[in-house]
Amino acid sequence: MDNTGTPHDSVVTSYAIAPTKAITAEGVTYAYRELGPKGGIPVMFFVHLAATLDNWDPRIIDPIAKNRHVITFDQPGVGASTGQVPRNIEAMADDSYTFIKALGFDKIDVFSFSLGGMIAQDLALKHPDLVRRLVLTGTGPRGGKDIDKVVGTTYWDIVRAILTRSDPKEFLFFNRNTTGKPAAKAFIKRLQERSADRDKPISTHAFQTQLKAIQAFGRSAPSDLSTLTHPTLIANGDNDRMVPSVLSEDLHRRIQGSELIIYPDSGHGGIFQHHAKFAPTAVEFLAN
Repeated sequence: MDNTGTPHDSVVTSYAIAPTKAITAEGVTYAYRELGPKGGIPVMFFVHLAATLDNWDPRIIDPIAKNRHVITFDQPGVGASTGQVPRNIEAMADDSYTFIKALGFDKIDVFSFSLGGMIAQDLALKHPDLVRRLVLTGTGPRGGKDIDKVVGTTYWDIVRAILTRSDPKEFLFFNRNTTGKPAAKAFIKRLQERSADRDKPISTHAFQTQLKAIQAFGRSAPSDLSTLTHPTLIANGDNDRMVPSVLSEDLHRRIQGSELIIYPDSGHGGIFQHHAKFAPTAVEFLAN
């Protein structure tokens, strides 16, 4: 038995009880969780700004883990992983590659959200043979217009959240209207479904370093995304205040053959608000 009370030989398909594991590579101990049946190509999940293992919506992960080996992980300097948060996105992609190779994989599918999508782009550009399929949600390209404004937006919404005793993600990820507010509350509640073996929250310094890396990514010269030939699914809400929705359209134009879904009346967390529609779409895309 492991520390969640789950027999080792049974397949865990619920993220709420997936055991937290650790692997050390190049001096960094990476915290990660895995679930779903092993074998075949795993789906690696790349998470958002300030997020740890506990920030993935189980309504997205669990449906994918029904038939796929799913792995989530903390970048160096985040949550229970040791090491330092790098100052740029490319170095974060290098760390991800180190982690993936340490686990022994030479082919993966990628599911990414926000900052995770920026890291995933750099990973796929640098190691095109590693990635089979790419899911980019709530994200944008290097040099994307107004990505560098994420710092101001984030700090403003943190203040708003403190004043209303709310989680900042309620402001950052969702519209403040009659559909967005209840969707935000439901999302935050789902993140609490895991009660045992929770991850460590991100430190203020790590969070600030990530923010600066995103700002630098937004101010950098664009990458040549025409070299990405991977089947790619791009999704966002129609009112993303963190990574403007037009940047999802920009990604779609620049990645040949990509699919684009823009969900109505939703923000940065559009895939979480519309999880009932999005999860089956993601499952189908990744199954092909």
